[in-house]
Amino acid sequence: MPAPRPSLVPLPTHLSWRPGHFTLNRHTAVRVSAGAEPAAALLRTLLAPATGLRLPTSPDGPLVLALDPQLRGLGEEGYGLTVGPDALLLRAAHLTGLLRGIQTLRQLLPPEALAGRVRRGTPWELPCAEITDVPRHAWRGFMLDVARHFQPVAELRRYVDLLALHKLNVLHLHLTDDQGWRMPIAAYPRLTEVGGRRAQSMVGPAGSTVHDGIPHQGAYTRAELTGLVSYAAARGVTVVPEVEMPGHTRAALAAHPELGNVPARRLAVWTDWGVCDTVLAVDEPVLDFCRTVLDEVMDVFPSPHIHIGGDECPTTEWAASPAARARAAAEGLPDTAALRGWFLGRIGAHLVGRGRVPTAWAESGEGLPSEFTVMAWRDPEHTRLALKQGHRVISCHHRAAYLDYAQSADPAEPQAQPGPLVDLRAVHGHEPPDDTAMTGELLGMQAQLWTEFAPTADHVDRLVFPRLCALADRAWHGAAPWPGVHGRLRAHAARLAALGVRHGPLDPYVPLPHRPAEGQS
Repeated sequence: MPAPRPSLVPLPTHLSWRPGHFTLNRHTAVRVSAGAEPAAALLRTLLAPATGLRLPTSPDGPLVLALDPQLRGLGEEGYGLTVGPDALLLRAAHLTGLLRGIQTLRQLLPPEALAGRVRRGTPWELPCAEITDVPRHAWRGFMLDVARHFQPVAELRRYVDLLALHKLNVLHLHLTDDQGWRMPIAAYPRLTEVGGRRAQSMVGPAGSTVHDGIPHQGAYTRAELTGLVSYAAARGVTVVPEVEMPGHTRAALAAHPELGNVPARRLAVWTDWGVCDTVLAVDEPVLDFCRTVLDEVMDVFPSPHIHIGGDECPTTEWAASPAARARAAAEGLPDTAALRGWFLGRIGAHLVGRGRVPTAWAESGEGLPSEFTVMAWRDPEHTRLALKQGHRVISCHHRAAYLDYAQSADPAEPQAQPGPLVDLRAVHGHEPPDDTAMTGELLGMQAQLWTEFAPTADHVDRLVFPRLCALADRAWHGAAPWPGVHGRLRAHAARLAALGVRHGPLDPYVPLPHRPAEGQS
């Protein structure tokens, strides 16, 4: 009886199985066309730990990586993969397409190929197949909040690899918030010295807060972040930074109280969750501060999109501030509430002047300047509104893409954000509105993990996986029938186990135990 065929996640656009298999062994060499060398390097990097194979370059190697600019129908990320008994051909019009195809090649191998150490005695066979694969959406992202709970850069690199395996192409880092500032800014070292540390870590059951008296701290170095950007780029992943303003800035105000609406007030980094009512002031020195910070952010992150938060900005401090009221009057604004849009417009213009795309959360679907790319999270109707207004939009609907919500009603479910269940089927059912008559452009979709209730890497893994796999499948392939998706995800769990991912339940009603990586307990 032939071996069962691999379950691929995400599902390719077109897939036809053929009889036979192609075997990688110590004699296998790689034929590399001009410009495909980075793809060959990645292939060796990813396969060597488990297989021990060198895969040297040879002009007559049976494993061929070919760049062909004439393959215009594949776009930036599409690829064609032909696996025969005696040869394997991976073709793409662009290098990024080859990088995506390499991830499919990995999934065609036994799950042991993803392990971190050499597996002796495993036949490294790929079933013969013909695949043509092009993504449905250009933006397929995952946001990790490292402001609430810091994660070391090694974990971020691990997540880059996990995103790349699932053909997700954006790692959005939420670097600053009321509870922590993680990005070093040379002009303002106190942002991490003071803002990177809070007095207590608070993780309690859903809906509660525990003040445990244990400090929580952490910040990245510039070298760590630039290294992360390069590591991600080699895998076809863009790192998008987010620095919140004008709200969610309590950590910055703890470091620099002069930036606030009550400059004489001394604040601590916030140790509660939710929306803090302390926000930045609206005078020129504050705008200069923001521009200086963003200039340093842009020096580290070449991403076209620079995220500045922008939502959940209480305006009570501005209403009470004579300086803010005077600013609103001077700018001809109807009231101090309109200062949010004015502030974002000033900062957005600075980013545009530097050749970048300002990006922000849309809380209501309205009020963002036209040059902003919108991340619509609260309601699908806000996605529709932003598209009607001509924005480029990324759908982040919280009831389908916020992975901090519980994924099942099982009593063993770890603590999570209070709110609706967001199970595997809800995530895969995420379908952004996209009316071709609208003047804007739907770029794609993104999942989010806010880490109020996820202090460790194990917590993060359990909340993110396998739900992120379901979103990746939807974002790349589209609306595949749910029974088939569910079956593929169950088979895909063997790959997650090989990678040491301590994932959550694969079924919302009959949870499966997650399996630790080798050497872990």
